[in-house]
Amino acid sequence: MAVKVYLVGAGPGDPDLLTRKAWRVLQSAGVVLHDDLVPQEILRILPLTAQVVNVGKRCGAKGISQTEINALMVQLAREGKIVARLKNGDPLLFGRAGEEMEALRAAGIDFEVIPGVTAALGAAASAQISLTDRRYAARVVFVTAHREGGTGLHNERHVAPDSTYVIYMPGHRYAELAAELQAAGIGAEIPCVVISRATTMDETILRTTVGQLLECPAAASPSLIVVGIVAGIATGVDAHDSEFSSKLNEEILQLARLHPYHDLHGRGGAE
Repeated sequence: MAVKVYLVGAGPGDPDLLTRKAWRVLQSAGVVLHDDLVPQEILRILPLTAQVVNVGKRCGAKGISQTEINALMVQLAREGKIVARLKNGDPLLFGRAGEEMEALRAAGIDFEVIPGVTAALGAAASAQISLTDRRYAARVVFVTAHREGGTGLHNERHVAPDSTYVIYMPGHRYAELAAELQAAGIGAEIPCVVISRATTMDETILRTTVGQLLECPAAASPSLIVVGIVAGIATGVDAHDSEFSSKLNEEILQLARLHPYHDLHGRGGAE
């Protein structure tokens, strides 16, 4: 393979969700610089000949700065090494890929982005949530809670009822997030699902509502929250979904029947 830097998406956690191209690049890399949230299941497939370096920044504890990561990628590439910058999910979604591509361009280093399955898609698949549904949801909004000043929901007002929100990196700020969601016009009765370590053996799924979110136990990182009518339309409930009561299920179905977007398509009841 050509000497360059590859920004590689590791996917949400399950090694089987790596793309064939990502797998091939990782098997050929001389150095792998990985984020802290990349699971051991992924790291175990790396070749023994590769130099593997954790450059993660987690929970505000920065062992290495972004500037230092940028400089390290440039240095290693100039030494003639194939560098894989391995990121959880997809590099281009909340992965600081923009800053890294800018640094590589400025240094004249060739690079390529290898897309990955982003956490929202892996988590939605595990929880059997269709993020869009022509009956209920025609808009998906990805926001991060890991930023100064809240999630970015402060800019959302009069939210359309056909919206699904996916909140990345919520941490344990459930009370604040519930307040921000309701301030944005998302009702306390709207379903939401907290999904932790999606697609891995340690995955957990907790189904609740915006109003009850603050009562939920803290989920292990990495986690995300899916908010919207579609988060409550489940085809079945697994053993680890025991918190999702039949009473709540009936309330959600009733809410869906009254949904204006649902009526727009001429369907009088939830399927």
